[in-house]
Amino acid sequence: MKAYVFPGQGAQFTGMGKDLYEKSELARELFEKANTLLGFAISELMFSGTDEDLKQTKVTQPAIFLHSTILAALPGDTFKPEMVAGHSLGEFSALVASKALSFEDGLMLVSKRASAMQKACEASVSTMAAIIGLEDKVVEETCAGIEEMVVPANYNSPGQIVISGTVEGVEKAVEILKSLGAKRAVRLSVGGAFHSPLMEPARAELEKAIAGTAFSRPVCPVYQNVTGKPSSDPQVIKANLVSQLTSPVLWTQTVRNMISDGALSFTEVGPGNVLQGLIRKINKEVIVDSASS
Repeated sequence: MKAYVFPGQGAQFTGMGKDLYEKSELARELFEKANTLLGFAISELMFSGTDEDLKQTKVTQPAIFLHSTILAALPGDTFKPEMVAGHSLGEFSALVASKALSFEDGLMLVSKRASAMQKACEASVSTMAAIIGLEDKVVEETCAGIEEMVVPANYNSPGQIVISGTVEGVEKAVEILKSLGAKRAVRLSVGGAFHSPLMEPARAELEKAIAGTAFSRPVCPVYQNVTGKPSSDPQVIKANLVSQLTSPVLWTQTVRNMISDGALSFTEVGPGNVLQGLIRKINKEVIVDSASS
């Protein structure tokens, strides 16, 4: 079986999507529709904006979503996914690609999510850090033993976890994990503590938006971040999508479950190749590639 996976925040780059715009009338239509719906020319920021422009959460998230969903739309009826998953933000792209969400509704939810997360970041001084080279249990127990708020946020691949929390909590965890033998334990350049309880205000805001959005049954199972397991029930998908903001991304578990369920190859749909690298670390036997424009 062939699986399609969709990247999250951090995969952006200047010039992303420009080739699609120049080659495809459908891509141009979708970019122009996005400009209108968002109320600003996101296509211009994607094609020629600075790195700083693209780092703005209100730009980053819709930009990656746009690149991914347009790539998935270009093959038309020949795009027939058998299973899909997305990393964090990428879950929205996966839901549009699997027809659980319309392009327009997906874009507006992503925009609302980005805005809500930005507000949550401004409300509390917080951060994230990448921890390389330790077992999950060591990272989990260390975080649990720290008084300040710090939790595992992304289970990216075996030996690679991102932690999230207050600056004090993350810094304490980094110090301890280094002493326990982490190959690397470094703070990330991010706006806040994504996938942690500090995103609760954003979760509540997104929940309202999702409740008012129509979801359909996807054409294939969607493996969701919160459980790592496949979902096809629209109500379950909506609930998991809301929980995702304050829960860890179980990417390692997701990929392993997809492989157990028959995935032999993974195609990354969107900017960059981060997910291909992670999947290779999770299982060296499967075929990984990227969607071509």
